[in-house]
Amino acid sequence: MDWLTEHKIPVGKVSKRVFDWLQETGEPFFDWLSWFMELMIEAFLWVLQTPHPLIIGALVVAATWALQRNWKTCVMVALGFLFILNQGYWEETTESLTLVLSACVVCMAVGVPIGIAAAHRPRLFTAMRPVLDLMQTLPTFVYLIPAIVFFGIGMVPGLIATVIFVLPAPIRLTHLGVSSTPEPLLEAAQAFGATPRQTLWKVELPYALPQIMAGLNQTIMLSLSMVVIAALVGADGLGVPVLRALNSVNTALGFESGFIIVVVAIMLDRILRVER
Repeated sequence: MDWLTEHKIPVGKVSKRVFDWLQETGEPFFDWLSWFMELMIEAFLWVLQTPHPLIIGALVVAATWALQRNWKTCVMVALGFLFILNQGYWEETTESLTLVLSACVVCMAVGVPIGIAAAHRPRLFTAMRPVLDLMQTLPTFVYLIPAIVFFGIGMVPGLIATVIFVLPAPIRLTHLGVSSTPEPLLEAAQAFGATPRQTLWKVELPYALPQIMAGLNQTIMLSLSMVVIAALVGADGLGVPVLRALNSVNTALGFESGFIIVVVAIMLDRILRVER
């Protein structure tokens, strides 16, 4: 077997050279991207942390009622907020929500248009599929290495790693929703003289809305799963007490912060659930 390892394919060396080249030539772009991400993170933090927690809770419950029209869901969301406040994790929760909301904004803004384009161009989706598979199967810790190289330590590299890991979900589900639009609906729209843009906005997107919302739901759930991993590169939030509990073998702290993550995930899932 020595003869095989003597001619090792230089995957690691090539990757290092690519990242070194990107770091040297793309410094202005990465600086601008870091500035934009920090601005978005600070804006979400200001919105979530400036008002009193009970005001934020009341607004979220009102939004839940507007979206779901179900008093049971509103009660569950309200109890979830009270549980978070009772455990004393409001600040960490707002920091994690900032990471989740920022990832949702970036992923949906990028993923939905790409999914629409892939649904209209099957060859494009065929070419994208291996890349999407790689983004979802590559260990998430690997994303942290280039994120640290390009953006340093803090919330930004955690957000970048989260976006890379989460982005395939909205792309795939948007593609599924748009491409599964029934042919009779498309033929009826064309028969009435609808342009391709009108067909997209008035037929395909309304039909694909449950799948798009499922993509948003998956984006939120996957972003929450990255909370602990993002904490490894200095991102604030609920991942910090989890790591602290792991390092000190503190069972109480681990279960407290873990349950808070579960409660936040359940709340967001119920708030954004859309049924056909």
